[in-house]
Amino acid sequence: MDKKASESLVVMTELVLPNDTNTFGNLMGGRLMYWMDIASALSAMKHCGSPVVTASVDNISFENPIKLGNVVHIEAKVSRAFKTSMEVHLKVWGEDALQQHKYKSNEAYFTFVALDANSKPTPVIPLVAETPEEIELYEGALRRRQLRLVLGGKMKAAEAEELKALFTK
Repeated sequence: MDKKASESLVVMTELVLPNDTNTFGNLMGGRLMYWMDIASALSAMKHCGSPVVTASVDNISFENPIKLGNVVHIEAKVSRAFKTSMEVHLKVWGEDALQQHKYKSNEAYFTFVALDANSKPTPVIPLVAETPEEIELYEGALRRRQLRLVLGGKMKAAEAEELKALFTK
């Protein structure tokens, strides 16, 4: 039985308090990554129905700082399921609730592995992408996965067929 990507959607909202900020009054990157890890883990668990562990976090580039007193909105959704792992795509926005202004902070991909009762990797349910955005994320996930595996030393670059196809004809 497959599951729709939309069924894994998690939206998490946090208020940036003084203890969450650096000396410039901006949300600390580590605090945001902590919240992103929680939101994406919840999304992965919704998809597979089992405990998960973070396997990797892709590059996170901060486009706009989120200020003290602003609201953080994190949207996490599984973009593809593999044998025992899932890629989760995250979008993060900041919001100045008083000025009614919402702005993009960043995007990222987290990878999780589903675990069984013995804390061993367990197969996950296949994912069905429906919307154009979900399909685009789904189709790019194999290339992103191969890049992660190559960079992590778990796959030889010569074996990354999806990546090679980008550079050769």
